[in-house]
Amino acid sequence: MTMWDSFLEFLRSTGIAAFFEAGGWKNALMIVLALAMLYLAIFRKFEPYLLIPIAFGMLLVNLPGSEMFIKTVDPLTDEVSYSGLLGYLYYGVKFGIYPCLIFLGIGATTDFGPLIANPKSMLLGAAAQIGIFITFLGAILLGFSGKDAASIGIIGGADGPTAILLTSRLSPDLLGPISLAAYSYMALVPFIQPPIIRALTTKKERLIRMSQLREVSKTERILFPIIVTLVCVLLVPSCAPLIGMLMLGNLIKESGVVPNLVETAGHALLYIVTILLGISVGATAGGDQFLKLQTLEIIALGLFAFGTATAAGVLGGKLMCRLTKGKVNPMIGAAGVSAVPMSARIVQLEGQREDPGNFLLMHAMGPNVAGVIGSAIAAGLLLSIFG
Repeated sequence: MTMWDSFLEFLRSTGIAAFFEAGGWKNALMIVLALAMLYLAIFRKFEPYLLIPIAFGMLLVNLPGSEMFIKTVDPLTDEVSYSGLLGYLYYGVKFGIYPCLIFLGIGATTDFGPLIANPKSMLLGAAAQIGIFITFLGAILLGFSGKDAASIGIIGGADGPTAILLTSRLSPDLLGPISLAAYSYMALVPFIQPPIIRALTTKKERLIRMSQLREVSKTERILFPIIVTLVCVLLVPSCAPLIGMLMLGNLIKESGVVPNLVETAGHALLYIVTILLGISVGATAGGDQFLKLQTLEIIALGLFAFGTATAAGVLGGKLMCRLTKGKVNPMIGAAGVSAVPMSARIVQLEGQREDPGNFLLMHAMGPNVAGVIGSAIAAGLLLSIFG
């Protein structure tokens, strides 16, 4: 073999040559998409904590020959197994470990006081979940299976870990596009929600000032996660992993006796698991799996789900406003999606846009944390039906 032949053989063995083979353009396009997501995360600060690991996982898995994520199907049993570094990490997604640990961290960093002080705001969190089920029906009409439609509909909850957990159980092949859609729309909350809020409310409604919330006692804060766990899990047992971890995180926070656990769950553990979850989910977005017409349908349905959930929450707020004779600002219903605390901040900004002296943040936090609970229960219901 001549030196030239050796050189050609070397070129054929590189990953670069694979881009010129059949289907190689898909990997190249996914790498461009991954780089675009990294740009948005780093320079535009769109959900950087999750988009950076997700995008880098996409980058790694689409580099030909890297063998970072290998999916194998047993022809006799149809059992799926994974290998490669990202394949082994993906088992944390497959078995629902990472999303539940993230809920533990969310519970340890979330204040349920506004919801306890105004229990009626739970209804607004429930109203926003209507978007999940409307989208579910829409996906069924478009020809998706029940499991796929349930996984797509949960995007309307605006809760990335919940969407990932449900999809990994029901439709693992759709995990890439669904997780990407869920986190993309969470990042786009400041652009999606304000036009919907303004379209569905009048200036008079947006100017409504709400009375200050009452002080919540320590006993109430401690009892709340215990009672919620008992009620939710007894009614919808399949929501136990998410609700249980969320309420455990909140209980260790409100107990006040384990500050080191609160610090670990709310910071170190939360961020470690976020990296593992993000890079594992990104690994599912290989070119062959991701670049399909179905992906565009999922992204469109995800936007519809998020918009419908926001609208349902605002309409629920308008109804509550009328029933209380103008004591509730209907904009707080938009925070019923579980994008915590971003949606609550959007409500605050919209309120101050009309009246700089109007402070709605704490009032909006009630429906916002109720949305986290509501999306977990909705996921549990769908899992119990299709799981």
